[in-house]
Amino acid sequence: MSNLNPNQPILTEPGVYKTVDALISPIDQLNALSKIEVAKLLDSSQSGLYKLFRSCSLAVLNTGNDLDDGKELLERYKDFDISIVQQERGIKLAVKNAPANAFVDDKMIRGISEHLFTVLRDVIYTNDEIKGNPKFNLDSSEGITDAVFHMLRNANLLQPGLDPNLVVCWGGHSINRIEYEYTKEVGYQLGLRSLDICTGCGPGAMKGPMKGATIGHAKQRINNGRYIGITEPGIIAAEAPNPIVNQLAIMPDIEKRLEAFVRLGHGIIVFPGGAGTTEEILYILGILLHPDNREIPFPLVFTGPESSADYFAHIDRFIGDTLGAEAQSHYKIIVNDSEAVAREMKEGIKKVREFRKQSDDAYYFNWQLRISPDLQRPFIPTHENMRNLELHKNQPVNQLAANLRRAFSGIVAGNVKEEGICAIEEFGHFELHGDPEIMYPVDELLASFARDNRMKLPGREYIPCYKVIK
Repeated sequence: MSNLNPNQPILTEPGVYKTVDALISPIDQLNALSKIEVAKLLDSSQSGLYKLFRSCSLAVLNTGNDLDDGKELLERYKDFDISIVQQERGIKLAVKNAPANAFVDDKMIRGISEHLFTVLRDVIYTNDEIKGNPKFNLDSSEGITDAVFHMLRNANLLQPGLDPNLVVCWGGHSINRIEYEYTKEVGYQLGLRSLDICTGCGPGAMKGPMKGATIGHAKQRINNGRYIGITEPGIIAAEAPNPIVNQLAIMPDIEKRLEAFVRLGHGIIVFPGGAGTTEEILYILGILLHPDNREIPFPLVFTGPESSADYFAHIDRFIGDTLGAEAQSHYKIIVNDSEAVAREMKEGIKKVREFRKQSDDAYYFNWQLRISPDLQRPFIPTHENMRNLELHKNQPVNQLAANLRRAFSGIVAGNVKEEGICAIEEFGHFELHGDPEIMYPVDELLASFARDNRMKLPGREYIPCYKVIK
């Protein structure tokens, strides 16, 4: 039996990775582009569109490899190139020096090919139809939500006529094996109850629920299960789409990615994770704590195996210390009981259905949730912006949640995003300033993540990208 790990890149010699050149045809994703669209992608001077297309495409082709560093990925395959070949009957993609793991017998794996053309579709649509379009006022809350709606519709993720059944699953891409197996158990129980899965599309807690749900769906003879992945360019290299994802959307930034989750999903399950998962928790709590959302049902469950009990106790204590008891009332913690999690989510989604039926709201897009602008506007984690975050209790609790969310978003950028890693290398650590009653819990939580290898993949030494100033 071979000892080859299929998740490791193929080495021809130390430091040299095997690559493949190929010409790829679209599969039900995109078969025609205008000459102007092709020119924009081929011209690297067009607002960085080609660079964006190249980096996202490389991340998709790197699916399955245990590499969560966007900068390292681009350096590893610095000779990678991708271009559009326009023909009379449509287009093809020409890839050069692409990771060999994306191919079987010199033919690209079908799922990876689909994801590759999804990159092309979403990069073009966002650039041509959203950015700079006066139809979308991206300075207003309503305009941002409208843009999210149109991007999801363009990705064919809005399905009118379906009863609410979509469960969003959040959690870390570097969880341990016991935690990963538990995410599969929960996914299996959700699949048995005819519930579909939406995640951040990467490995770990984003892959496990989908993998479990495929078995549950198969037992129920459900052959049209939805395994939706939502990502964004800055993080796709760290969380490349896993092969189970059959519907993928690439949103332009983390804020629109997070809004897409809560507008599409009918409930959220949170598994163990690190800074990125905490960012997601703070995001949804920032929404649920808004006074306008008090009457809107939205089931939220934190869960993990018995070995994760201390992790969730720490998360719960952090939320209580920073946001208070009201924030703690918006979620339920269920440890080591996958059936109870699935039943809780099923019952919660029934309440969502009844509420939307009575209020005449769409089942496929949650229009009624009020999302404040401080959760919608893109946060650029520069050293100055991180230093100037308002981390104190002299503000509405939903606004504090939003500012804490930005702090953790900056840490994620410093950990895994190319621009964040480069900024840390050039200017040193991000500095977080705030009231001691906020900063002590933040520092304690981040330190626990580092101790438990929740900041990077296990086996890599974590070097903090931040300093907490108390």
